Amino acid sequence: MSSEPDRPEPSPARVVADADVLAADLLVGGDARTALDHLRRHSWTTLVASDPLLTDAETVIETLADESLAADWRERVDAWREPVEHPEGDQPALASAYRGGAMHVISFDDGLTGPGAGAGLRERFPVSVREPAAFATLFDAESLHAAVVSGPYPGPDRDPRQ
Repeated sequence: MSSEPDRPEPSPARVVADADVLAADLLVGGDARTALDHLRRHSWTTLVASDPLLTDAETVIETLADESLAADWRERVDAWREPVEHPEGDQPALASAYRGGAMHVISFDDGLTGPGAGAGLRERFPVSVREPAAFATLFDAESLHAAVVSGPYPGPDRDPRQ
């Protein structure tokens, strides 16, 4: 049982993408898009993100592209993500994972993906932080489905481009 009444139980099907990954997914593609497409393809997976996390990504998109694209992106990601709240000042990706029961964080941040950081985080709550390429390579939808959903794996049930 969760120690906080409004905090979901940790689940490997609940994932946080850091602001850098969210922006790269839109603007660059590559490993970030591949990693997030795994989530977009399966209705039984959840992207967890706080408003501060999305605001960080939106700011990057505005800076590198333009305000209109950033606003359109925000509207679309708001509809996809499961919102979570966390105390002001917390690192948005880690706080989103902790408060949202996500067991995976996808990030390009060396400070989060390094072995020392990972060990320290796992002492506090069950989380794995990986770069997008590693997450995309290790994501096994069939095994994950068996762990979190009953019944045989039906394959992807959503179009990642919708």
